[in-house]
Amino acid sequence: MNERVAVVMAAGKGTRMKSELPKVLFPVCGRPMVQYVIDALEEGGIGRIVVVVGYRAELVQAELAGRPGVTFALQAEQLGTGHAVMSAREHFADHDGLVMVVAGDSPMMRSASIRRLVAEYEQSPAACILGTGYKENPAGLGRVVRDAEGRFAGIVEEKDATPEQRRIREVNMSYYVFRGPDLLESLEHIRADNAQREYYLTDCPGVLMRRGKEVRALPVLDSRESLSINTLEELAVVEAAMSGTA
Repeated sequence: MNERVAVVMAAGKGTRMKSELPKVLFPVCGRPMVQYVIDALEEGGIGRIVVVVGYRAELVQAELAGRPGVTFALQAEQLGTGHAVMSAREHFADHDGLVMVVAGDSPMMRSASIRRLVAEYEQSPAACILGTGYKENPAGLGRVVRDAEGRFAGIVEEKDATPEQRRIREVNMSYYVFRGPDLLESLEHIRADNAQREYYLTDCPGVLMRRGKEVRALPVLDSRESLSINTLEELAVVEAAMSGTA
């Protein structure tokens, strides 16, 4: 099966948005933010899109019901990004090709970036390819660590980073391309042994590397594509950028 599949993580409540709406339905420039994500994936050549829903799932499903190629997976309890993808496993369990995983709260996602990541995978497949980018101010984002030869070595979250690592400007933007069976394998081995007791998708690349699989980081994303929305302040920043007033 060569059809490309995407998993969109869209189950969150968005408590800091001070609204009863699921976060991905919050309007950005007049449209629910998740609609921009679906647009970018479709225009980027993804034929099948699985949206992981959770909080007030029926609202998200109703919003996206008319979009061809979109199906839904339920994350009944929100236990992290890795758990969100686990909730969608049955939708790609028999899929041997590309599975892209993105967040549903990134309305500045570009179809050109999706196409570039798809092309990289199809020209030179790997167990996992991360889409990364450079930010002048990378505060709050996970840093991409490379070895002396420039190869991907891991993601270090800011709270765990050394002063030297915090000076790294290449950041993880939560754009992942996996080979389906490798994603399934890595999900079997991640653990919730952290302070939040959650399963993190960011652990999957490390699992694959430890199992001898190839993981690459491709710095092809525009810095604005890291602008996810968690607060009303972040919403204002994104709306200004999207309307060209920033």
